[in-house]
Amino acid sequence: MLLWLSNLLSQNIRAFAVFDYITLRAVLAMMTALLISFLIGPKMIAWLTKMKIGQSVRDDGPQTHLVKSGTPTMGGALILVSILITALLWCNLNNRFIWLVLLVMVGFGAIGWVDDYRKVVYRNPKGLSARAKLFWQSAFAVIAALYLALAMSSPDITFDKLLVQFFTGSVDWSLSERTDLIVPFFKTVSYPLGIIGFVVLTYFVIVGGSNAVNLTDGLDGLAIMPTVMVAAALGIFAYVTGHAVFAKYLQFPYIPGTGELTVICAAIAGAGLGFLWFNAYPADVFMGDVGALSLGATLGALAVAVRQEIVFFVMGGIFVVETLSVMMQVASFKLTGKRIFKMAPIHHHFELKGWKENQVVVRFWIITILLVLVGLSTLKLR
Repeated sequence: MLLWLSNLLSQNIRAFAVFDYITLRAVLAMMTALLISFLIGPKMIAWLTKMKIGQSVRDDGPQTHLVKSGTPTMGGALILVSILITALLWCNLNNRFIWLVLLVMVGFGAIGWVDDYRKVVYRNPKGLSARAKLFWQSAFAVIAALYLALAMSSPDITFDKLLVQFFTGSVDWSLSERTDLIVPFFKTVSYPLGIIGFVVLTYFVIVGGSNAVNLTDGLDGLAIMPTVMVAAALGIFAYVTGHAVFAKYLQFPYIPGTGELTVICAAIAGAGLGFLWFNAYPADVFMGDVGALSLGATLGALAVAVRQEIVFFVMGGIFVVETLSVMMQVASFKLTGKRIFKMAPIHHHFELKGWKENQVVVRFWIITILLVLVGLSTLKLR
């Protein structure tokens, strides 16, 4: 909206042309999302408290968590609202990749909202059934995967023209190297996926990312800060892949339009930092599934759009380890009757070993910083 206005004004006042720069709009998007979070955060927390939308705590978990019972949850809605408003203000709404991210964010956010609402309002401990949750996650992920395949097949046209091609059946589905699976640290190693392979990979990255962040969201501030760091790093990759000169120099596939994703990555980082203000230990509000499922899926969609799926799982290593710990715990108990960890996800294991909650959180943050730096090093070390 503001970009459209600045373009209109720049026809008579040249100074407004500065808003065409993605880097400037990224900075402004981060500041805008942060400010929105600060402004509406206290009101949203007060409303959640008034409506008694409080978190229930597991009895078999660390006893220190019992005091958290009743803390407002579903605070992830604050993040999504901040991102959505910021995107509408600063993003180029003709960009097909922006609409992809918004589709995934809102779709998975709706799934999380229903799940949270059933848990805290209807007092249904199961919330949305696992089967129903996976069905709707799969539906949105497949739609996003097909949308991305469509966008990759026609990288040089705007969103509205892309839709016209789709509905008129004139899409060229012959995918190029833009859909190859890129192996980090190697200049020429990539694997052609084809249309089916690309859709399958996209599905698993989006659904996997969604559930991984959801499993990580168990301690105050644990999930949101890694999300902020990974989103910021993906913003750098987005800028490179969307810039013809930088992409050629660093030997990345040039994908026109992905540079605009830098703005929305900055918005995610700003909204996440704003939420952390209220979610830091001891938390005034919890993210809930509405935030965790949505943010994880959004990060996955961003990673696929900039063709950095493997790097995404490296930078989000904490999310991967948390997920693997649950899978290993369940498999071990079913096969042998014994548990590998004191409790899963693994952050609870460290708590039961004697680490304080803020120690677990900060140490996981430090690990994420190192992993993000490893991911960013692949920009040049190839």
